[in-house]
Amino acid sequence: MQIGSYTLPSKLLLAPMAGITDPPFRSLCRRFGAGLATSEMLTSDITLWDSKKSLYRLPQPNESEPRSVQIAGTDPKLMAEATQLSITKGAQIIDINFGCPAKKVCNKAAGSALMQDPETARAIIRAVTRTAATLNVPVTLKMRTGWSRKHKNALEIAKIAEDNQISALSIHGRTRQDGYSGYAEYETIRRVKQAVSIPVIANGDLRDSRDLNFVLSYTGVDALMLGRVTQGQPWIFHRYNTLLETGTLPEDLSFFQKAQVILEHIKQIHHLFGTTIGVKLARKHIGWYLDRLAFPANKKKTLFGATTSESQVQLLAEVLVNPPNKAPNTGR
Repeated sequence: MQIGSYTLPSKLLLAPMAGITDPPFRSLCRRFGAGLATSEMLTSDITLWDSKKSLYRLPQPNESEPRSVQIAGTDPKLMAEATQLSITKGAQIIDINFGCPAKKVCNKAAGSALMQDPETARAIIRAVTRTAATLNVPVTLKMRTGWSRKHKNALEIAKIAEDNQISALSIHGRTRQDGYSGYAEYETIRRVKQAVSIPVIANGDLRDSRDLNFVLSYTGVDALMLGRVTQGQPWIFHRYNTLLETGTLPEDLSFFQKAQVILEHIKQIHHLFGTTIGVKLARKHIGWYLDRLAFPANKKKTLFGATTSESQVQLLAEVLVNPPNKAPNTGR
């Protein structure tokens, strides 16, 4: 799949997820075969970018190329400024957020709320693509099927995007009203793919190998974006890439191989964020890992009590010495 001048090495991409797709997780998913790993959402208000949280959402010096940064906002001028600064700081692809369903984002008329206002959406897309074009940087757009089940206008927004030099579209198969509940629907994505000539990426409910094959076949999309299914199992990219290439799922990593990956990931979080922030951020990843490996809840409770990076790693290593009795959970 092509985005601007970049040929992605895989048609499986990591979805940008707030509080999840930090640099260590992006790096790990790329290592296991994600064709692209877009950063967490950045606000278009660049006066807030001096915070540690924003700095870690920008491209990191050792991050794999192409480096994609997602920005969200409602003012075309601010979005253009954020685009220019992102590129100055190393972004090689800019992703516009029209998909976030969170109340604190939508209440500011940003994220998926912009699907209610096609004219503002058009102005934002134009401002970002024109700014990025001067620096030869492609722009992508992530959106939903619409604002509500009675207001599905993904096709309209997709046509606006295509007419204004968006290089690729990713579509979550739910409306903003749906949030993450129910099931993703792919009919709208299929119609968008048939209506535009730019690459289209499907997102939502890609939980197992059957989902991958069905969505690719039914919608005809160019790539798939994996979100919540990657939590606690970044190695899923290797498994699913092999499936798409060969038609067969490879043997899963052994428990002890997974344990090594987990410990490495948690240490990378500590190294980047330090003890105070790192220990807190690591807890959710540890929780997802232990859930995937079917550890009992009391193991998580013990680990969540750790307050230093050293104690967190030590306790985690002790837990990972012995596999749990239950079979691992590789679904969402």
